[in-house]
Amino acid sequence: MTVMDPIAVLRARLEAVTTEFRSIHDTAGEAKLDEAQEARWAELDAEETEVRAEIEKLEVAEVRAAKIAEQRAKFQSVQIGAPVPSDDVDVRSLSRPDAQSRALKRSEETSKMLGLRADQESKIERLLRASSGNISGDFLARRLLLTETDAYRSAYMKGMTSASPAFTPEEARALAAFRALEERAMNEGTGSAGGFGVPVLIDPTIILTAQGSLNPFRAIARVETITNNEWKGVSSAGVSWSYDAEATAVSDDSPTLTNPSVPVHMARGFVPYSIELGQDYPGFALEISPLLAMGYDELQAESFATGTGVGQPTGILTALDANPASEVAVITNDALVAADISKVWNALPDRWKQAATWVMSQAVGTDIAGWGDAYGTRTVDATGTLEKLRERPIAYSSYFPQFAGTASQNILAVGDFRNFLIAERAGMTTEFVPHLFDTTTGRPTGERGWFAFARHGSDSINDAGFRLLKNQATADV
Repeated sequence: MTVMDPIAVLRARLEAVTTEFRSIHDTAGEAKLDEAQEARWAELDAEETEVRAEIEKLEVAEVRAAKIAEQRAKFQSVQIGAPVPSDDVDVRSLSRPDAQSRALKRSEETSKMLGLRADQESKIERLLRASSGNISGDFLARRLLLTETDAYRSAYMKGMTSASPAFTPEEARALAAFRALEERAMNEGTGSAGGFGVPVLIDPTIILTAQGSLNPFRAIARVETITNNEWKGVSSAGVSWSYDAEATAVSDDSPTLTNPSVPVHMARGFVPYSIELGQDYPGFALEISPLLAMGYDELQAESFATGTGVGQPTGILTALDANPASEVAVITNDALVAADISKVWNALPDRWKQAATWVMSQAVGTDIAGWGDAYGTRTVDATGTLEKLRERPIAYSSYFPQFAGTASQNILAVGDFRNFLIAERAGMTTEFVPHLFDTTTGRPTGERGWFAFARHGSDSINDAGFRLLKNQATADV
């Protein structure tokens, strides 16, 4: 049986009294209240006073009880595994709105200290408020509350720089509370990380945005942060509308819906360092985090371009190469000319042109920059770098090929990259490796290491929104 909150019951009664007050007033209009209305008004007035007094009394009692609980918590014995959350409250027992509110406040306070950019702060707020089948803002809020504390951060530093860290009681309880949250997530099918979870506000899987990334795909693709193992969505070529005669049945204009999914794959990074560096550089653990993020970002840039989809994300070139309908061959085999740009652009459906982006290598961009405007407008900056084609921007990827002209190869892609989805599972994990060993002698090298892992995926969720320009070598024709 559900037990109602007494304060909530009283507030509901207060709202009912207010509603009845308004009803009497509206009924009388500008006329004087009659005898019955006046009597009822007096009864409601007395009831309102009584209810407000009762609410005030209960609220005072709640505040007193909370203060006593807070004071008693300071005298609790240390117990590894007991939930010890942030701000002396059990994060796991918080309601969703309370956890969200506390996390937003904590994020705002800590972001300033860490110097996060406005786009990063905005992304965190959006994630904390999210609630869908692909992401749980509630889980992220609780993760933030548990990791963005002095105790957890201190424990994280110790755990990542010492083989046998001596945790204080507060640090041990903070780690236990975080791991309890991770175990619950594992039971809900989102997977368990193990090791030490990177504090949310320095975690590149959460705060990394297009503005802070050298990866061109993060700026043009649809990026979704998830808290499960696979992004699932609905896609369609669009809803068809029609004009129908008066008083006739509407025609069947239903679109064909697809259910694309993008699985996530594990990415791993390892950073070895000498024992001396760890001893002489106390801030090493904090400095290494951006390095991990840079390596992670670079790996993504490669996989988003050419990933095979087998044990790794599916790159845009791989996805389009597997769909003949998205491919456009050059006019003359083994040659790339200005007319090829017109051909691939004309092949792209009009509905995807307004938000299209060209993606190519710098080498191909340099070739096109020298052709002039005979086959459509182009924009070149002072250094000779091609910036736009057909008034649409260009993104350069070092993992797109140069044009060789002697082999079958992909050259460039153009399309609306909102149809290319990057799914990033929130939460990077790091583990400390206390000793590295020489592969020949088997003896220690005097080095330690950081092992980090995170999960992400990518794929085209609508190939029709792209066109891929290809060369077919003469020898293959």
